[in-house]
Amino acid sequence: MEYIKDPKMIEVRSFEIIQGIIDDIRPGYKFKNEIEEKIIKRCIHTSADFEYLDILKISETAVQKIIDALNNKCTIYTDTNMALSGINKTKLNALGCEYKCLVADERTKELAKEKGITRSMAAVELAMKDEGRKIFVLGNAPTALYKVIEMFNAGCNVDAVVGVPVGFVGAAESKYSLEQTEIPYIVAEGRKGGSNVAAAIVNAILYAM
Repeated sequence: MEYIKDPKMIEVRSFEIIQGIIDDIRPGYKFKNEIEEKIIKRCIHTSADFEYLDILKISETAVQKIIDALNNKCTIYTDTNMALSGINKTKLNALGCEYKCLVADERTKELAKEKGITRSMAAVELAMKDEGRKIFVLGNAPTALYKVIEMFNAGCNVDAVVGVPVGFVGAAESKYSLEQTEIPYIVAEGRKGGSNVAAAIVNAILYAM
């Protein structure tokens, strides 16, 4: 049986197929710019879902803000270890950035129990206490996204949010709420998203830098 074995060639061929399908199903579709094309196509690549052509929304300053933060040794906080594991650590290490998922941290568990909130919310509270620039990458927990918004409105510093929580309870609503703020954002409107998509967005930006 003949099949492609080279990982780089598999990816190249995947993106060729993606563009071919876009030409087929959306003739004349134009991406806003090169970096947004890379981000949206990588979301499609990781999900095989072409609806990201329409539902992925990127605020005007989001990409530049994320790149600036990454170039200045920010910390990335994820709401799942799955999202954290999917982000390219070699690139982040080369930039001197840190990356954390605090959901399973003992301090998070204690704070969540004490306040009667989700661990995802408690993890955001702990993250906000850290010094330095911050990017939140959220693919699972709408409550984490709501907490980021709440704390930003209270004066906490947030460079940008990749907000793509997937699901049926609060997912669409939390992302809509993010779009109404002044936080630079990348969101997947509606119910779709997930940790894999969150990681794909960050990787697309890292690979374009």
